Amino acid sequence: MSFFSGMFSTKKAASPSFEAALAAGEYKVPKHLAIIMDGNGRWAKKRHLPRVAGHKEGMETVKRVTRLASKAGVQVLTVYAFSTENWSRPNDEVKFLMKLPVTFFDTFVPELIEQNVKVETIGDIDRLPEATKQAVIEAKADTAQNTGLILNFALNYGGQQEIADAAAALAERVAAGELQPEDINKDLLASELTTGFLGDLANPDLIVRTSGEERLSNFLPYQAAYSEFYFTDVFWPDFDQADFEAALAAYTKRDRRFGKVKA
Repeated sequence: MSFFSGMFSTKKAASPSFEAALAAGEYKVPKHLAIIMDGNGRWAKKRHLPRVAGHKEGMETVKRVTRLASKAGVQVLTVYAFSTENWSRPNDEVKFLMKLPVTFFDTFVPELIEQNVKVETIGDIDRLPEATKQAVIEAKADTAQNTGLILNFALNYGGQQEIADAAAALAERVAAGELQPEDINKDLLASELTTGFLGDLANPDLIVRTSGEERLSNFLPYQAAYSEFYFTDVFWPDFDQADFEAALAAYTKRDRRFGKVKA
């Protein structure tokens, strides 16, 4: 527990029935759960704290939700950690955000290894500060052999740029004579996206956004074509087990038809 969580924790008691409900098959668990972690700044402002305090507490929530997702049997957990647009935030805030992965992985990687969780990333990590980039590379290397939950960080990620880059890569292959324009289809384009390494798990089954906002904000726009959405007013630092269960319960009630009509 961090200093800030000790002072201002609003976490509700964990449900003792969660494991029993999972064991009984009461929840339909998404194979790929993606989360837009929104509301850190407003969480801090509400407590008369600097915005960075919200980001610090938000990292504790990432740990909590990773444990819950792993327990539930989620196969991929993608979290929107830093977008290509976030560079325009105040310089001090960006510097703090760039330091967070270093601390996060330093304290959490041993547990990830113990729990068989594998760290992956999407987005252009080459632009990250060297210390941040190195922490990410080392976390991926240290967990590379793990075969359980994939904890996938969207870092310096922008969905529109991702699609443009994929289109450019395909254009280069056409120019080189490796492809004909008519060979390009949605599956080939998807394979060029940064989520291509996830194969059949590339597209989120469920996207959760916290803080009351209801938009994608350039997060996985191609992959989200048939995702289910769950919006909650809860700020990300306050998102706890009860909120996680509520998201699973809502997803369980969804009837996913992918544009088809069920007989």
